[in-house]
Amino acid sequence: MYNITKSKITGGRIIGGEEANAGQFPFAAAIYKSTADGRFFCGGAVAQPQWIITAGQCVDGALLFTIRLGSNNLNADDPNVLLLSTETYFLHPDYDPLTLSNDYGLIRLRMPITFTEYIWAASFLSANPLPAGAEVLTVGWGQTSDETAGLVDDLRYVNLVTLSNEECRMVFGNQVNDNMVCVAGNNNEGTCRGDLGSPLIQYVGPMVFNVGVASFISSNGCESSDPSGFTRTYSYFDWIHNVTSNNT
Repeated sequence: MYNITKSKITGGRIIGGEEANAGQFPFAAAIYKSTADGRFFCGGAVAQPQWIITAGQCVDGALLFTIRLGSNNLNADDPNVLLLSTETYFLHPDYDPLTLSNDYGLIRLRMPITFTEYIWAASFLSANPLPAGAEVLTVGWGQTSDETAGLVDDLRYVNLVTLSNEECRMVFGNQVNDNMVCVAGNNNEGTCRGDLGSPLIQYVGPMVFNVGVASFISSNGCESSDPSGFTRTYSYFDWIHNVTSNNT
């Protein structure tokens, strides 16, 4: 039985998967969080013109966020990139940093942004439970191996399948609650350090649903066959709606 380990937000890459094309995932957000202890990196997703969805770990203790939108590359001088800063965030009131329960956070931008071909929202939040066996994907700039630390320059994505929570508990134990979901890919594909806060996405025809945020990985390492853990968006639908409606 393995314990849930909080994914360190100091860099990393998606394990397996493919490099994304320009504009393929216009909701992807690169988040740099400044705290009293340093500067850390997380993924996130545009949800509305003024809101970014990410993990609770990615906003807890933040003094300032620098957010990069519109470009797959973290360093390139891209004409489509939009750089923003804000200090306003909302951490779920029941977030527990020890168990990672309710690991959900929202970042409010100072002004609504204008959507473009390269910046767009995953504007549908999951309003229904996510069943086992659902086809999903995640994106991120996180590690591609346990040995090689540091962010990759270019956004990557990987196709995954959701597991039942019973299967998830076989790996992580009873800390896994109904607000969490585990996913697995071929062999050892999944998230790694640096992918914390990245969105779990489900496509239903032309509609793009945000169904989760990356929350935890196995203490056995990213390249093990253990699944990756996410916080379900469905469980926080009402909270997200209330926060974003009352704090514009």
